[in-house]
Amino acid sequence: MAYDEEQARRSRVVVETPNERREVVSSQSVRDNSGISAGMVGVLVVVAIALITMLVLFWMSSQPTTDNANLTAQQPPTVVQQPAPAQQPPVIIQQPAPVTQPAPIIVSPPAGGSTSSASTTTAESVNMDSTIQAAIDKSLMDDPELSTLGITASVLDGKVMLIGTVKTEALKAQAERLAKQVKGVKSVDNQITVIP
Repeated sequence: MAYDEEQARRSRVVVETPNERREVVSSQSVRDNSGISAGMVGVLVVVAIALITMLVLFWMSSQPTTDNANLTAQQPPTVVQQPAPAQQPPVIIQQPAPVTQPAPIIVSPPAGGSTSSASTTTAESVNMDSTIQAAIDKSLMDDPELSTLGITASVLDGKVMLIGTVKTEALKAQAERLAKQVKGVKSVDNQITVIP
């Protein structure tokens, strides 16, 4: 309610005393606060309009647009043909063959001859090679610098081949020296790679 809509309440009281008689008029304005002011109504209207606008926009964005589909259905499709690309030869990538140890040599006895002496010689050679292999492996594992590098040795007829990677030429030479010191080694083929 506005200020000018206040209700005035007047009361009249007569006071009588022995000497005089007097009348007292009192007025009291009463304001009704239970209503909503015009400013508050305006704010509520603006908030309601904003909410409705947001809901309508949300609803419109979630609806599938059929206008564009109708327009494209009316127009004939445009087809653009491009020349075919020239045929390129396929790219062939060859991977290097995996590094493997040499295949063991199989010694067969001569035809028509005695096999007992040949098999004894082959068995002794294999026995000797395995003894040399074990000794080289032990030497490499006992060396504090070479034990963690994973160097492998292959022995065939007393000939040793070393395979692995090291960081310096000195370590490569040290591994070769250790292999040559083993009893029964005829030669050392050092295939160790130096990667700094």
